[in-house]
Amino acid sequence: MAFDYDLVVIGGGPGGYVGAIRAAQLGLKVACVEKRGALGGTCLNVGCIPSKAMLETSHKFEEAKLHFKDVGIDAKPSLNLKQMLKNKDDVVSGLTQGIELLFKKNKVEYIKGHGEITGDNEVSVGKKKISTANIVIATGSSVMPLPGVEVDEERIVSSTGALELKEVPKHLVVIGGGYIGLELGSVWRRLGAKVTVVEFLDRITPGMDAEVSKQFQKLLEKQGIEFKLGTKVTGAKKNKTSVTLTTEPAKGGDEESLKADVVLVSIGRKPNTEGLGLDNVGLSTDDRGFISVNDKWQTSKSNIYAIGDVIVGPMLAHKAEEEGVAVAETLAGQHGHVNYGVIPGVVYTHPEVASVGRTEEQLKDDGVAYKVGKFSFMANSRGRAIGETDGFVKVLADKETDEVYGVHIIGADAGTIIHECCVAMEFGASAEDIARTCHAHPTLNEAVKEAALAVDKRQIHS
Repeated sequence: MAFDYDLVVIGGGPGGYVGAIRAAQLGLKVACVEKRGALGGTCLNVGCIPSKAMLETSHKFEEAKLHFKDVGIDAKPSLNLKQMLKNKDDVVSGLTQGIELLFKKNKVEYIKGHGEITGDNEVSVGKKKISTANIVIATGSSVMPLPGVEVDEERIVSSTGALELKEVPKHLVVIGGGYIGLELGSVWRRLGAKVTVVEFLDRITPGMDAEVSKQFQKLLEKQGIEFKLGTKVTGAKKNKTSVTLTTEPAKGGDEESLKADVVLVSIGRKPNTEGLGLDNVGLSTDDRGFISVNDKWQTSKSNIYAIGDVIVGPMLAHKAEEEGVAVAETLAGQHGHVNYGVIPGVVYTHPEVASVGRTEEQLKDDGVAYKVGKFSFMANSRGRAIGETDGFVKVLADKETDEVYGVHIIGADAGTIIHECCVAMEFGASAEDIARTCHAHPTLNEAVKEAALAVDKRQIHS
């Protein structure tokens, strides 16, 4: 049977558009269906990219306001929030248009509309029915709702609304102490808001190495962010100018209230698997909405694949991209591969936090004998020269073989520095391998070399 396409990708986010382009590069006839009206998914349109633009510009504003004087630059900056938001929007529009150009360059057909699977080899977009040999579900995720706290994107906002506020709130309450909430909380704190983070657990960033997480919280508190840990939000009452949250201790106790101008709900994300027509082809999801796949990303229908946020795993754009490429290569007869043990995670606050591999707690739980090497940016020459001395690098290696199991960094440019560690781990490097690799002086990356040396207690500069 002849099909209209070799592959139809439902979803034009990082996983979907990258997978579509790679499949086209490998000679497949490909279409990508996206209902948003703009490619790039949540990440590009209302997530990773606009938030990083705001993080960068708000950081520059705070640097000019508070720190330029220390290094001999006299300036009196004033905030032009309208222009800051326009800059963010310009960055997003430029990149979304860029993906459309990439589709044209690679001969990927871009179909706007809601895609529904209406047969094993059929995707419907409105009244249009498209036949295809293979289907990839790459529909991403959306904000997890919080019972009793209804998002209206004005007073009670999701991450989307938090990127569109027309004025700086006097008091912003962030519900959720994860990556997204802390990043957006940092943006508005820098611009003048009082920020309070309410977290159900007794620590922030629960998946992070505990030592790094503890230091991270201390640095954020030093910057002025307040934390209410072990606290549950049970309800919200709003009027035209404020929101009053009802809270109580997570382990039980007396009810309290917390008033804010704006509340950001950031308790996690859920997979976008509703309305896809999964029932039409006998596919189902688990109780959290995730689609089950095998080690080749196939669902129970061998020609229907799922990648990214709709399957279990870290909800990260780059993880989805890797899976999109791997599926495309598998469909083309190659051997698609994703090393889930070497997927970095980054929090783009200041300082940044970045990690790859296992945490110290995970190694303990797994009963692994390990060694630890740490090095502070306080003793790093470049860090001292540019006034970036907060944080440290932590290397975890096998006690016997010296293989690197994980690297955790809190400090300036951690999200960039982490990648030499990713490459090292991808090649199965030992701490000794990193330690004996010449690092340019003076650079922040020298802290990685010193931490690797510290695994065997032979660091030079501390």
